[in-house]
Amino acid sequence: MVKDMKFEVPAEMRELAEKSVAQAKQAFDGFIAATQHAVDTAENQVKSMQTGAKGAGELAMRFAERNVAASFEFAQKLLHARDAQEVTALQAEYVKSQLAALTEQAKELSQQATKMSAKA
Repeated sequence: MVKDMKFEVPAEMRELAEKSVAQAKQAFDGFIAATQHAVDTAENQVKSMQTGAKGAGELAMRFAERNVAASFEFAQKLLHARDAQEVTALQAEYVKSQLAALTEQAKELSQQATKMSAKA
């Protein structure tokens, strides 16, 4: 008896179910597209920041190498100084040149940080 009973879904209900499934699929597709866009945007920002950080690191290394070389050069000059007056003059010259170099380096690092912030 139960075997012979057929179950039919009314046409209106079937139509409603089909529309619901289509709307759910459309919403899901929109969600997936928005998620992919967010992931792509995040990846691009990370790549940009990595590039900027690498550039800042390379810049800092160049500055460090330059500053260490200037210190060794100063030490060599001190070794050849003939008297205290020459030592004092060499020290004043070194301090003056290092302050100028550090000021310029700080300016360049600041510009690099500004570029990185703008890209982020």
